[in-house]
Amino acid sequence: MVARSSKTSPTRIAIACQGGGSQTAFAAGALKALVAGEAPGNYRIVGLSGTSGGAICAALAWCALALEKDRDAGRQRAAHMLDAFWQDNSAKLPSEWLWNQLTVTTRQLQDSGLLPSVSTSPYLPAVEGAVHLARLFAPRPEFLDLRQLLEKHLPLDEVKQETAALQLMVGAVGVRSGAFKAFDSRAGEIGIDALLASASLPWLGRATPIGEEIYWDGLFSQNPPLREFVADRPAADKPQEIWIVRINPQTRTSEPETSEDIHDRRNELAGNLSLNQEIRFIEQVNEWVHGKKLVSDDMKIIHIREITMGEDVSGELDYASKLDRAPAYIARLMAHGEARAAAELAKRKG
Repeated sequence: MVARSSKTSPTRIAIACQGGGSQTAFAAGALKALVAGEAPGNYRIVGLSGTSGGAICAALAWCALALEKDRDAGRQRAAHMLDAFWQDNSAKLPSEWLWNQLTVTTRQLQDSGLLPSVSTSPYLPAVEGAVHLARLFAPRPEFLDLRQLLEKHLPLDEVKQETAALQLMVGAVGVRSGAFKAFDSRAGEIGIDALLASASLPWLGRATPIGEEIYWDGLFSQNPPLREFVADRPAADKPQEIWIVRINPQTRTSEPETSEDIHDRRNELAGNLSLNQEIRFIEQVNEWVHGKKLVSDDMKIIHIREITMGEDVSGELDYASKLDRAPAYIARLMAHGEARAAAELAKRKG
């Protein structure tokens, strides 16, 4: 059982958001509830991390909380920024509805084997030209251009990162080096490029260059970063609990038999691989500390909690749903995230 702090000493919390395309609207809803519940729940959010869509959700909440001197105002701004981003990321116009339906249906047919998959490279001039033309003639360019969407909703230049009390880490992987990278606000590394790096899927676009390296989606490394919250830090700087917003379900009740289900389950397991390794690292250290096999003033037990989708929701989602930007679908996932986070907060009080 997790010991709760006194009213004069709120529990230090870090929140880590897994990536998963449009499914991370669930993380946005969960963050809204977790940020809003901070004061009555007697906890303080001291760190946020994320990968891909989870990184974007975490960045929106972090930016809002870091920019407002008044914490209550920051909480309200975080909810507003999360809502505004996901509403803008949804298909609003008829042309966007058509684009979205075509994208999702094509992927479903490919995964089910009814339509052949065509492999291509985003580096081909023809592909780059088609993408450029689509963005050029789109009624809302930000619908097809993630950079424009992020620049519209994230005033990162206004945040004094190195001195901000709240920390943000964004996961990505170096394509050439193969090294994991957690872009860190304490090092002033959070920018639009870092978020694009974390969301750079190699089959959809070029790798994102930052410094001497180029980066792909953090799915291939840390999804999301956890150990940086606790490794090489004094005990006072570590969170007491880490809350993970998990997008990919860890378990399934039935065996996948269709090609679509097999592909979907493979993707879920791949997305959870690095996260489970990060969790095991922390749990192993907890065991050593509890058994007094590891004694140090810098060591303490870190409790881990998870916020996951209900099986009634996750069981209906396939890989193609990670590309779905239908407004009703996005709103449903956000509402589900809020409800699941609220339920976890109720358990914590109990």
